Amino acid sequence: MGIFGRKSDDTDTTSAPAATNPDLAALTGDYTIDPAHTTLGFTARHAMVTNVKGKFLDFSGTLHLDGSDPTKSTASLDVKMDSIDTGSPDRDGHLKSADFFKTDEFPSMTFRSTSAESLGGDDYRVTGDLEILGTTKPITIDLEFNGAAKDPFGNERVGFEGKAEILRSEFGLTWNATLETGGVLVSEKIKLNFDISAIKNA
Repeated sequence: MGIFGRKSDDTDTTSAPAATNPDLAALTGDYTIDPAHTTLGFTARHAMVTNVKGKFLDFSGTLHLDGSDPTKSTASLDVKMDSIDTGSPDRDGHLKSADFFKTDEFPSMTFRSTSAESLGGDDYRVTGDLEILGTTKPITIDLEFNGAAKDPFGNERVGFEGKAEILRSEFGLTWNATLETGGVLVSEKIKLNFDISAIKNA
């Protein structure tokens, strides 16, 4: 049984553990994303031959989950662009510069959901507005509900994994370099991935 209220499959006679399949009414409410147990990552193709992965370390966000009507569920996220981390200080510095994110001028990236829907099973889709470099474009995020549980400190948690793709040029991220062998240094398509843990507000 999913967090947004999908119907039970009558052919499924196996009972899931209570920790990962609680009463939907108990899950409905407002949640705060836990940065210590959440990853906001991305992957870009580099030099046409390999992938470079990165993440953001400083962000905040909220969820409103409706256990009876998925269309009433919402999500909000604010990311500090200066917190980008690809494992290379030189590369991170370039990404923060005027060639890419211009973090001095545009310190934040934001996401605000505009709709949500159940796709069946534990799969959901959230559509919203993503703002980067002052440009706002719609984005669709496919999510899988990983479960819900109460942690040892008494926090009620829910977890989701998500993925999406964007074309960076649509947000004004057009810097690139041509390779001698053909192709470009940085891919146009950027894959986004999310591993979210959120705590229910008291």
